[in-house]
Amino acid sequence: MVDISVPIDKELKDPLPFSIRYESHDDGAELAAKLYGLQPEDFPERKWGAGESLSLTSHAGTHVDAPWHYWPTSEGKPSRTIDELPLEWFYSDGVVLDFTDKAPGYELTIQDLEQKLAQMEYKLKPYDIVMIRCDADKKMYQDDYAQIHVGVSADATRWLIEQGIKVMGTDGWGWDTPFYVQAEDYKSNPRPDVLWAAHFVGKEKEYCQIEKLANLDQLPPYGFKVSVFPVKIKGGSAGWTRAVAIIEE
Repeated sequence: MVDISVPIDKELKDPLPFSIRYESHDDGAELAAKLYGLQPEDFPERKWGAGESLSLTSHAGTHVDAPWHYWPTSEGKPSRTIDELPLEWFYSDGVVLDFTDKAPGYELTIQDLEQKLAQMEYKLKPYDIVMIRCDADKKMYQDDYAQIHVGVSADATRWLIEQGIKVMGTDGWGWDTPFYVQAEDYKSNPRPDVLWAAHFVGKEKEYCQIEKLANLDQLPPYGFKVSVFPVKIKGGSAGWTRAVAIIEE
């Protein structure tokens, strides 16, 4: 098993704010005493369960985006939230497309995907979990972490969906090109289909993204399973996942 998740770590250079408060075993004794009408001294050495209190968005760390994240409707119906999606989508054969030769900010095209698959001698099948590797996770503690990944174009995203792909992911901070690239492009020539274009494909076709994967360099191009079950947040736009690749020897 290969862990392909980034940690929920307050040192991670993620522009989305989150915090972790660590509660010691001594803190646990104080809490339990208050809850159950006891004294901290009633517990062995004044110790009870350790814990953590987190304040974070559902898009922190490795997570799965639901169709609801992209737009209120998908395929002409109310978009499904993370708790409404079929579990079968999130355990399937994995495929890694290696684009570490592309510069940060590059936008992948349909031709890029087709050429890579031809080199791999692999044909996508419905429900494969396709993951884009650009090794951005290697810089998750650098200030520019959110700005150094390869993005996927709207057309390429649409093409993957047409191949029957329901879940696709990246080891970058986001699925589209870094947002500063989109913003500069739009400001220089304001027009539709520039800002968040790949995400907005979800208005037309239902699909999910996994963002902030890790360790894709430890995987073969295909021939393994991927488990990315999202946490069941009622009405959620996303759910955290402990993404794992499973390789049978």
